[in-house]
Amino acid sequence: MNIEEYLDQLDDMLEKGWSFPGGRRVVDVEKIRNLVDDIRLSIPTEIKQAKGIVSDRADIITTAKREAEGIIKGAEERARAMVAQEEITKLAQTKAHEIIAQAQAKSRDMRKAAQDFVDDLMRRSDESLTQNLSDLRKTRASLRQTIPAVQAQPAPAEDAE
Repeated sequence: MNIEEYLDQLDDMLEKGWSFPGGRRVVDVEKIRNLVDDIRLSIPTEIKQAKGIVSDRADIITTAKREAEGIIKGAEERARAMVAQEEITKLAQTKAHEIIAQAQAKSRDMRKAAQDFVDDLMRRSDESLTQNLSDLRKTRASLRQTIPAVQAQPAPAEDAE
């Protein structure tokens, strides 16, 4: 176990002790002494781990500094190369602007075509719905004309057995 776990156990023992007025508690002294001995025995392990962590930290910092210096040198070399290639950069930027302009034009054309398509589809749907509504109204009118004729006829008599 580590020191944290021992301290948690110690805290539990203090909480489980009998309470007296005035904030006093009765605890099992033998258990507390055993726990304190365990803590003392584990302290050297914790200290060794801490020293190892500090040592590792120093190594990591040294390695990071070396890597940072290498990165900085590489970046400086690349910056010099990029300055030498300034003309290529300008050409690339010009080409990029042309490509962007073409893409924007194509996007506008595609949006226009999509709007035209949707507008045509909605127009045809409107015409179709209007025609269907007209047909429905004609059918209802036709049914109204035939219903009075059907109601005027007497209902067939059921056979009585």
